[in-house]
Amino acid sequence: MADAIKVLLVDDHQVVRRGLRTFLEVQDDIEVVGEAADGAEGVARAEELRPEVVLMDVKMPGMDGVEALRKLRELANPARVLIVTSFTEQRTVVPALRAGAAGYVYKDVDPDALAAAIRSVHAGHILLQQEVADALLSQEGPNSGQGRGGSLTEREREVLGLIADGRSNREIARALVLSEKTVKTHVSNILMKLDLADRTQAALWAVRHGVTG
Repeated sequence: MADAIKVLLVDDHQVVRRGLRTFLEVQDDIEVVGEAADGAEGVARAEELRPEVVLMDVKMPGMDGVEALRKLRELANPARVLIVTSFTEQRTVVPALRAGAAGYVYKDVDPDALAAAIRSVHAGHILLQQEVADALLSQEGPNSGQGRGGSLTEREREVLGLIADGRSNREIARALVLSEKTVKTHVSNILMKLDLADRTQAALWAVRHGVTG
């Protein structure tokens, strides 16, 4: 399983972790490399095991999922974090996305949809449903970052529009006939020029300012 997506499970309920592991271990392209019972242990295990995707519960004792996300960002850990939440906790999704999550799924998600979500965020996609995007945008000031877009080149605006469409770097490279390395450089420049932390924020900025692919 050398090419399998390495996944870390972070949830305070052992039964939940066991169920997730049981399902994911039958996937040929996904490998569960470890588990953690709270945010602090999740951060430590993510640093130790270097997973590519972390399935993170939000509400946990001690350090919760949002604080764990912030800590992973501080440590520049490259893992893509997929929040696992319930419908009743939807209001917690917004701070989690602001903290750096690549998306979220609900706890009653269909198993095949969960595997698809893991593959999607691993490929660089952002899983963001419209109602959550609207909630994030409503919390931004009406002129938030408005003047910064003028510093983007035409190519960077093209890349930004495709990010807003949920495209991965590989898909952007194919669409614009560029190398993935060049696309990564454009993405880094976009984040720097707009003073944004990640692709999720870039996608939201693009939606707010009408930049489309």
